Amino acid sequence: MNRDSNLKKINSNKSWDLIVIGGGASGLGVALDASSRGLKVLLIEEYDFGKGTSSRSTKLVHGGVRYLKNGELSLVIEALRERGIMLKNAPHLVRNMSFIIPTYEWWDTPFYGIGLKIYDLMAGKLGLGPSQMLSKTETIEKIPNVNQKELNGGIIYHDGQFDDARMAISLAHTIEENGGTVINYFKWDSFCYENGKVSGIHATDQITKMSYELKANVVVNATGVFAEKIMKTDDPDSKIKIKPSQGVHLVLDRSFLNSENAIMVPNTSDGRVLFAVPWHDVVIVGTTDTEVKDATIEPIATDDEIDFILLNAEKYMTKKPTRKDVKSVFTGLRPLISQENKSSKSLSRKHSIYRSKKGVFHLLGGKWTTYRKMGMDLIDLVNDTNKLNLAPSKTDSLKIYGYANNISWDDPLHFYGSKKMDVVNSGSTKVLTNKLPITAAQIIYAVKYEMAKTIEDVLSRRTRCLLIDAKECIKIAPTVAKIMSSELNASENWEQEQIKLFLNLAKNYHL
Repeated sequence: MNRDSNLKKINSNKSWDLIVIGGGASGLGVALDASSRGLKVLLIEEYDFGKGTSSRSTKLVHGGVRYLKNGELSLVIEALRERGIMLKNAPHLVRNMSFIIPTYEWWDTPFYGIGLKIYDLMAGKLGLGPSQMLSKTETIEKIPNVNQKELNGGIIYHDGQFDDARMAISLAHTIEENGGTVINYFKWDSFCYENGKVSGIHATDQITKMSYELKANVVVNATGVFAEKIMKTDDPDSKIKIKPSQGVHLVLDRSFLNSENAIMVPNTSDGRVLFAVPWHDVVIVGTTDTEVKDATIEPIATDDEIDFILLNAEKYMTKKPTRKDVKSVFTGLRPLISQENKSSKSLSRKHSIYRSKKGVFHLLGGKWTTYRKMGMDLIDLVNDTNKLNLAPSKTDSLKIYGYANNISWDDPLHFYGSKKMDVVNSGSTKVLTNKLPITAAQIIYAVKYEMAKTIEDVLSRRTRCLLIDAKECIKIAPTVAKIMSSELNASENWEQEQIKLFLNLAKNYHL
């Protein structure tokens, strides 16, 4: 991917079959389905690909055990199928992970055991492995740091784990491989209409500050938690509302789990599940469910949320985490479709598509695991509404950019898949710091081939360093700026401005 080349395509193309607003999970899913079915597609993103919640999830590809309790069987079945498809199409980004529920009451084991057997059955042929009941000894062997006081045993089940931001970048590459065009730092300003129907968009390149009027047969709003705001400009009378729910995650040293298995706590003090998941060389503990009034691009964890996670986590760990042990804290927002008198934790993660009277397609709700199905459903509706006679979707068997089997997840470059040697050959492979797996080669590759334009792009999404150790990222920011500046032919003033911006951002990622 090269931003300058894609900008030239935008300048030379007067009209598109489809313009997608939003470069997160839902927008990428739409653009992938559309481009792979032969449509001339442009995807624009105001910030960077996956900048919002799509890079700050719990890193799980799952059916959603907790949705069984809510009776959302169709959503669970759908998500379990999509989980299997993601693993099949992107084995360099998605893996099978074992989750253990420690049990402390005599009835916990049969209660959760039966529920997880149902979960297994719903997955069918795309299941990742059968759930099993564990004795107390077996549970301790698999999670040595589990709280042993009054422990009865446990239940082990299987779900998926992935790298969300790297999946976003790989999907953007895959869209390009299928003839689509993607661009970051390109802001939607307003819709264009002709004879009362949408005919395109007005947009601004955030880097050059140039304005554009882009024509399109179809325009899709796929902006997650920000979708309602854009929808209201198209249809002020719409009654549909997005209720953002904030999810906070704390990152700890791996010693707090001391296992390749994850812990799942099915019932915390607020009724939500809690995970402690090994990821890279750290452990992610989360998440919260806090209703917020307004969606922001950089949501910030509250003290109450941080304390909630630490309090619930320490109940299940012999080594108790405290604030000083937190290496990073990151926060995402769920785009839940509002229902009156329902709390956010009881709202469905199922997606919905709304077509306005003026012809704009608005994709609402959903979650990462079902990104592909969301895109397919929307393009199917576009096909039926506009009588395009498109071929059926093929994304259920479309390999994602970098596809590679039999990779080692211990390799810090595993998420590049088949492109790993391209990265290695880009520059020095010596790590910049012993505390983070980042090299000059990765930075150069990110600038040249992954549209990285800022220090944040590199440290937060092309690599995951900001989420792994925020304080260490602050230390290496000047080195990253220097390497990027050389590749971008930028000035020393650019370096200093970038460092300033990054330090201001990073202070929200550490306590």
